[in-house]
Amino acid sequence: MKTTLEILEEARRAKACAAALSTETKNELLRAMADSLLEFSGVILKENEADLQAAKGSISEVMLDRLALSKQRLADMAGAIREVAALPDPVGRVLSKTSRPNGLSIEKVSVAIGVVAIIYESRPNVTADAAALLLKSGNVCVLRPGKEAWRSANAIVGALRAAAKKRSLPETLFNITEDPSRESARELMGAVGYVDLLIPRGGAGLIAACTQNAKVPCIETGTGICHLYIDRAADFEKALAILENAKKSRPSVCNAAEVCLIDRPIAKAFLPLMRLRLLSGAHPVELRLDPEAARIIEGTPAGERDFDTEFLDYILAVKIVDGVKEAAAHIALHSTGHSEAIITQDPAAADYFLKNVDSAAVYHNASTRFTDGGEFGLGCEMGISTQKLHARGPMGLEALCSYKYVIRGNGQIR
Repeated sequence: MKTTLEILEEARRAKACAAALSTETKNELLRAMADSLLEFSGVILKENEADLQAAKGSISEVMLDRLALSKQRLADMAGAIREVAALPDPVGRVLSKTSRPNGLSIEKVSVAIGVVAIIYESRPNVTADAAALLLKSGNVCVLRPGKEAWRSANAIVGALRAAAKKRSLPETLFNITEDPSRESARELMGAVGYVDLLIPRGGAGLIAACTQNAKVPCIETGTGICHLYIDRAADFEKALAILENAKKSRPSVCNAAEVCLIDRPIAKAFLPLMRLRLLSGAHPVELRLDPEAARIIEGTPAGERDFDTEFLDYILAVKIVDGVKEAAAHIALHSTGHSEAIITQDPAAADYFLKNVDSAAVYHNASTRFTDGGEFGLGCEMGISTQKLHARGPMGLEALCSYKYVIRGNGQIR
């Protein structure tokens, strides 16, 4: 078994090669990676089944769904890689250019970041998405999946490395840690001189551990206490459809709604309809109600932390507010800065919400489930950044580049 340090040394040696790859070479390799995923699908699905069997009883059903792969999910992963291949190359773009009075020509040019480490939990698709995005942006990846997904992720990396080997490119463009313990995560957090950027993808505990303890640059991603505000001028059918999608379509992901705020004038009419809609079907939603909502419909009384919790489950916290300004104020206090939506036919209310809610993605009359790299036209994503420097929202190719200044002169001195 290779140590994490040995893997980091290999990744660092591959950095110059990754940064120098031509657009044509990167796109050819990406298409080969997509083909290789499908070619190795039998191996990957077998390893994924082993992960699922080992995880049963220790993680929830919705988290098992995040862990599970299928032929269709592998096809979707391959499709996402091909979409990345079709996107413009972000490396080498001239972001700005100016000529100074002294004759110096100054260009701001996009460049790769270098070695990017990803610490993630039970989503094997992150393996392929991260590898594709980092390759296209000229970077080397070091992947550290959670122990519950290691077999699946390792099989995926094996398929990607096979594609690189066929094209006589370094297999170490794609790296995975072999130590599934927490020690490997700590090593990545402290890998100064080896890791140029660390991106955690997972729950609040993982993200907090990385942002608080990392000695290398780290981007805060993912935790999503996402809100839907149902305004007094909402179209009820539209609101119910959006709320059902935002909460029930896939509750285990970070862009699922966790809190519903309802404008007081419509609460008595809307809440019974909402309860009926969300309690129907194979997975009824547990409604955790503030005292005012609990006087209108049946549900579970909201606890002290329910409006500050990313449930990642069929649970929704519900609160009645007095208009869009109170809704925005509540979101400012309780949101993680991920995604929020207003449902209204009132342009003034929508405008206030969109201008005053300070999250990475704000929606009018649409589900928060669209906060996704693929849905935003980025091919796939590295994660959803909930901070403001240097990236925010779904992180695609541009967010995985830095820049440098290129200055051309003719003997100027200062």
